[in-house]
Amino acid sequence: MLTDSPAFSGFAVNDTEAARNFYEKTLGLRVADAEMGGIIRLQLGGGTEVIVYPKPDHVPATFTVLNFPVPDVEKAVDELASRGVEFQRYENPPTDEKGIMRAGGPLIAWFTDPAGNVFSVIQQD
Repeated sequence: MLTDSPAFSGFAVNDTEAARNFYEKTLGLRVADAEMGGIIRLQLGGGTEVIVYPKPDHVPATFTVLNFPVPDVEKAVDELASRGVEFQRYENPPTDEKGIMRAGGPLIAWFTDPAGNVFSVIQQD
């Protein structure tokens, strides 16, 4: 029944205007209004869309809600940091002074949006 469904993903924020500003101006994403009041759509590569909806009692997830594959994590981290993005530092898995996890697997660095949702840039060749 769901095999051919054009599924999509979504997550909540407590302030869609702050989120929109961060996604458009800081991350450089394409953002559009959804037909339903207060909901915005992130228009990502490959035709992927993610909805972002307001939730006044929003509590950020404790996991990564959105991953951005990039060819060079080091370059992506430097560029985003120059735009004011602060990368998370973790002990497990360990991250370096830039916030990049280099301890096995693909290089990855995590950051949060204004609502505290965790995003990542992850190296993909």
